[in-house]
Amino acid sequence: MVKLNSLKKSDHFKHVLSGKKVNSEYFSIFASKNFLRSEKGEINISFVMKKKIGNAVKRNKIKRKLKAIVLRVLKINGKINMNYTYIVFGKEKSFKESHDKLFDTMVNCFRKIG
Repeated sequence: MVKLNSLKKSDHFKHVLSGKKVNSEYFSIFASKNFLRSEKGEINISFVMKKKIGNAVKRNKIKRKLKAIVLRVLKINGKINMNYTYIVFGKEKSFKESHDKLFDTMVNCFRKIG
């Protein structure tokens, strides 16, 4: 099982935001080569939501949904490059979209990153 580590410091977020970017209608993914130490079986990834999207319940549901999809993508070997640090910005459209559609979009976005 792969462990998801979240970014903690503002500098880390700024570094990742200056890297590669892939957009979809459901989320945006920012990626940067690993600059943080992570042990084998760990990936540095953070999930971020804007307050404009809705109340905390709605934002947290989108975060949980995206996190579950990332874990599902990680089970398929080679779909996510473990040598990168990621930030996933969720969008409001992902709230009502099905898991399968989000899964396919997520796989395509990670494939574009590298």
